[in-house]
Amino acid sequence: MERKSETIGYIIDHMEAKIVNPTTGQVVPLGMKGEILVRGFCVMLEYWSDQAKTEECISKDGWYKTGDIGSLDAYGYCRIDGRIKDMIIRGGENIYPAEIEQFLHTHPKVKEAQVVGVKDSRMGEEVCACIKLVDGQECTAEEIKTFCKGQIAHFKIPRYILFVNSFPLTVTGKIQKHKLCEEAERQLKDGK
Repeated sequence: MERKSETIGYIIDHMEAKIVNPTTGQVVPLGMKGEILVRGFCVMLEYWSDQAKTEECISKDGWYKTGDIGSLDAYGYCRIDGRIKDMIIRGGENIYPAEIEQFLHTHPKVKEAQVVGVKDSRMGEEVCACIKLVDGQECTAEEIKTFCKGQIAHFKIPRYILFVNSFPLTVTGKIQKHKLCEEAERQLKDGK
């Protein structure tokens, strides 16, 4: 039941999938996170009239880079944890925002949390959590950081915590992380 409810399913017949380290391109062990690559009959041959995009996304031997971060289990079931463009690289560590967001949602005062990477001159990027609180609740950045200590890896604990009333959305209601990142960087710059 867990595999059926918490994954996107298993690899179908006549298809191949693998999980690779986004930096090195090396296949990672089962259960480890990385970029999902697929190959088979459902992968297009090329992007129409766009050789550069084709070379960026489809390898010579037909592997398509999905841009999704996820993992495969021993039964071939795939779990998606986020998008590679959302991945934060902090001092050489790959950090997946979805993992931190899921943890922050366990805090009783947090209604919604979105995690983005903000530019940092020393670390490259730093983790910034944008949090929408449950109506009527008050919370401090220190309270959130204390909640994280000992529960998630120290390098995943958000350095910056911003409390927001809303998130920038697309017309279909999807959160625009790039705009959220720009807004967070602006607020942090103005606050220094």
